[in-house]
Amino acid sequence: MYSLYYSPGAASLVVHWLLIELEAPHELRLVDTKAGQQKSSEYLALNPNGVVPTLVVDGKPLYEAAALVLHVADRHPQAGLAPALDDPQRGAYLQWVLNLANTLQSPLRLWWHPHDIDAERTELVQDGARRRIEATWERLDAHLAANGPYLLGERLSAADFYLTMLLRWTRSMPRSGDSWPHLAALAQRMKARPSFRTLYEREGLTEWA
Repeated sequence: MYSLYYSPGAASLVVHWLLIELEAPHELRLVDTKAGQQKSSEYLALNPNGVVPTLVVDGKPLYEAAALVLHVADRHPQAGLAPALDDPQRGAYLQWVLNLANTLQSPLRLWWHPHDIDAERTELVQDGARRRIEATWERLDAHLAANGPYLLGERLSAADFYLTMLLRWTRSMPRSGDSWPHLAALAQRMKARPSFRTLYEREGLTEWA
């Protein structure tokens, strides 16, 4: 049994989605981020970064969304969402998950929280983050055009779930990620999965459905 500390639509979304997709027994523990619950002493004892998600696995708390994506997928090899250690696609799979964490999730956080860098120059911070994000979408769309429909070609992996979450995060940006054609096709394919509908129902989400 997993215990997922989450906030609707936050970085915990991809972990929650994978748990549903994998039919892995889990319980949800809502963290009220608007009320600052993620900064409480109780939560910081689980995750000293004071952010979601935190996933309790075998009684031990783990955090960092990308790490949890890799770990959960590896723990359920029967689903085929993570190439095995000796699989020729293992390296590319790890590459994509970490690339998404560094080239998309990191600047996306700056877009939404520019004051974390410079409270007096938020527009400048946002503009730099936006340009980096859009350049990454351009590269990813080109990759999917040449090698798709998924990041690993014909093979669906946990990396595609992660990518879809990050696409969702850009829905209100000046140019959303799904305005690129091959990224849009991937998003539609992923949103058609029954697990996505269940995820939205459980997290009470409606936008970008």
